[in-house]
Amino acid sequence: MKNTNAIGLDAKKSKKLGESLNGLLANYAIFYQNTRGYHWNIKGEKFFELHLKFEELYNDLLLKIDEVAERILTLGYAPKHRYSDYKTMSKIKESTEVSDGLKAVEDILDSFKTIISLQRELLTLAADAGDEGTNALMSDYIRAQEKMVWMYSAFLNRK
Repeated sequence: MKNTNAIGLDAKKSKKLGESLNGLLANYAIFYQNTRGYHWNIKGEKFFELHLKFEELYNDLLLKIDEVAERILTLGYAPKHRYSDYKTMSKIKESTEVSDGLKAVEDILDSFKTIISLQRELLTLAADAGDEGTNALMSDYIRAQEKMVWMYSAFLNRK
């Protein structure tokens, strides 16, 4: 049992999960801040609709940031918290000021594509480690985010 962490998972596999979750955390943090920027800077015909949708999204992202950080702690590791780390670790890049609603929604869809891909990778790692907690968290996120992708795509009239 000395090769297991406090919740009974293999320590080496848990370390890999913690590292991957920190990568996801970095992507969520940049995605969150980008969405705040879209919310603040949106202009034009769809202002009222998108302003509210972006606020809903960044509030959801903030909850996920906290849940991912707490999962890292549960596995016995420390969540990264510095934006300098996030900027170097994240596949999602900081957006420039975006006031065009259609461009913001396109950026959001690109961010979801990245996030969902990372979460699918985590599903594989979690399954290998027998980590049902991380698996359940990622599955819940993916299911909800796939629906959001459908809705944002419908807004842009994409298939």
